[in-house]
Amino acid sequence: MSFDRHLAEIAREYPHWTIWRSDAGRWWATRHHPLSAEQRDAGCAMTIDADDPEGLREQLRDQERRTGFAGPDHLHEEVNDEERRPGPAP
Repeated sequence: MSFDRHLAEIAREYPHWTIWRSDAGRWWATRHHPLSAEQRDAGCAMTIDADDPEGLREQLRDQERRTGFAGPDHLHEEVNDEERRPGPAP
């Protein structure tokens, strides 16, 4: 699969991130929005990188877990909406 196709797929899977491949061949992702203090304390990063597309997906899954968002591996899990909402329940 071409790297353009990998980029498009990962970008579709993780819409809150900008995905790119550097001239040196590393795969990168950076968040669209700044991190809160709580997210930084949880080990979240604004920008991550990996050697290949699967490594980047692994990093993205880890980052999504740290922020409490379900990534593409969790799209079909049944999760109560209250559990997904950050902060106190309405």
